Amino acid sequence: MTAVTPIRALLAKVGLDGHDRGVKVVARILRDAGMEVVYTGLHRSIAEVVEAAIEEDVDLLGVSLLSGAHLTIVPKLLDRLRERGAGDIVVMLGGVIPDADAARLKALGVAEVFLQDTPPDVIVARVRAHVAKRRGGF
Repeated sequence: MTAVTPIRALLAKVGLDGHDRGVKVVARILRDAGMEVVYTGLHRSIAEVVEAAIEEDVDLLGVSLLSGAHLTIVPKLLDRLRERGAGDIVVMLGGVIPDADAARLKALGVAEVFLQDTPPDVIVARVRAHVAKRRGGF
């Protein structure tokens, strides 16, 4: 029987947003579901987050955004991942994001946009599904 490699996730706060309670809750949810989780801390640049995701060899990059800068930050983040040859990392967002913006972000390549009221089991199930696709699952 072969061992299943745990999902590796990097959670990040990009920019000047100084509130990280939500991302810490998500980190615990993912860890309690058996995933390996790294949290970058507050006030990280796009370059720092992308480099950390590459260095940590993650399946998932989760970004928490409460500042309203998601339409500025996310396209640059996705571009930087592609430039660094890491465009296959699953990118998910959480935070205060209007529904209309969520659709635009998904069109850019974001796998999921989680709003504040997303149940923990839904987050875990969607992370597992997207990472399984990345790894060649279903």
